[in-house]
Amino acid sequence: GEELVKDYLTSLPGGFWIQFVVVMAVIFFLGFFLDFIEIAVVVVPIVAPILLADPGANITAVWLGVMIGLNIQTSFLTPPFGFSLFYLRGVAPPSVKTLQIYKGAAAFIALQLFGLTIAGAFPSLVNYLPNKIHLTSETAPPPSNPKLQECLETLVFADYDVNKENILQGIERIKTANIAYLPDAYQSALNESYVNAGKSFALIEQVRQTSKRFDEYAPDYRPLHIQVRTIQKQIKRIKKEVDGLDQERERIESDQVGSKSVIEPVLAQIKSLELASTELEKQIPQNWLEARKNFETLASNEMKSRQKYRRNADESYESVQSVLKMIGEHEAFKALQHKLPPMQDIIKSELPKNAMEALKALEAEFGQLTNAHPVRSKLSKARRALRGNNPDPEKAIGQLMIAIERLDVEIDWRSRAASELKPELDTYDLAVSKTIGMRLQERLTLEQAENIASCLSVHKDISLHF
Repeated sequence: GEELVKDYLTSLPGGFWIQFVVVMAVIFFLGFFLDFIEIAVVVVPIVAPILLADPGANITAVWLGVMIGLNIQTSFLTPPFGFSLFYLRGVAPPSVKTLQIYKGAAAFIALQLFGLTIAGAFPSLVNYLPNKIHLTSETAPPPSNPKLQECLETLVFADYDVNKENILQGIERIKTANIAYLPDAYQSALNESYVNAGKSFALIEQVRQTSKRFDEYAPDYRPLHIQVRTIQKQIKRIKKEVDGLDQERERIESDQVGSKSVIEPVLAQIKSLELASTELEKQIPQNWLEARKNFETLASNEMKSRQKYRRNADESYESVQSVLKMIGEHEAFKALQHKLPPMQDIIKSELPKNAMEALKALEAEFGQLTNAHPVRSKLSKARRALRGNNPDPEKAIGQLMIAIERLDVEIDWRSRAASELKPELDTYDLAVSKTIGMRLQERLTLEQAENIASCLSVHKDISLHF
């Protein structure tokens, strides 16, 4: 049954919307005779996957579910088995005839169908609230979620335009901050991040240009795409039918009971279908391959420009975020400073196994801090020096002393940066966190969630990519 329904719906001309109208009409008709539970349990599991699998659908499952739900709701009012009609019949006086109840329900059925039409014409009425609840909940996806990117970039690019001067001033100001006392790797990372941040505006312009070229090409390409994909769908259906006939031919031949008169009609039908397929292929316009290649090139260029912008934005903000986090943990480093010197006595006096456990525990504490590798790696080497049948306490102590020196260095530059560099980085972060650094924030603000929910609630046409 499922295969028959699928074959029927997919064979209808007109694509998704014709299929959708047919399904909705069938559900409405079934509402005259079946309870909503039967329709939901029997019909919906068959038709919903078929409709959602259509590349030309460009809809959300939430919208489809609401549309079917609104349609099924009319089954309470449609005669002869509408529940609401029976409820009213049970409480109405004898002077009210059943036919009058049926006639009175017609206006409310029309109102529900009108509501169904409104929800179909304006999908954002259905999609907005679920999207907003999702994006503002505790389990909301982070701004880096792939599904949010285009809507997020529409919002963020507008912020770039409004706050361009503030962003550029923030970049120029942070470049003048003294970072000479930071480790070389962090100096290099920060300087590179400032340069990358300055490239953001040029990359945004590139995204806009590639997007504009794609949008200008798509309307002229669309009729050709629909024409060719329709022909190819027919060819595919014919090929499927030919494959079935081939299987039948092989079965007849293997049974060794099929006479020439039995197999010839099958072969004739195969030949007829193959000729029909060839004729359909001739109907494909000669400029199709070139047009499709141009479309794919433009789509690829747009995606590449967006990915380039995203990668640049993440790289330019990630270093700043990392340094700010390290500076914020300078007190945590100080709190661990007194734990290293006693390890020397433990290595000397305790069994290697016990000393290794103590070093491992200390290693784990440093592992919870950001970029504590300079200290943690030496503690790890000290622990490995005590491993095996020939532990080397002197080597372990030597590595421990290096770890103590490294810790002192880490505390010195982090403490100085906390008083000198952190205010500058905080000011810079305030200028760029909602634009350049938006993707790396933990969650969207309420205003951003509302804007993105509104953007996502409008169905986006992706059919040309299939």
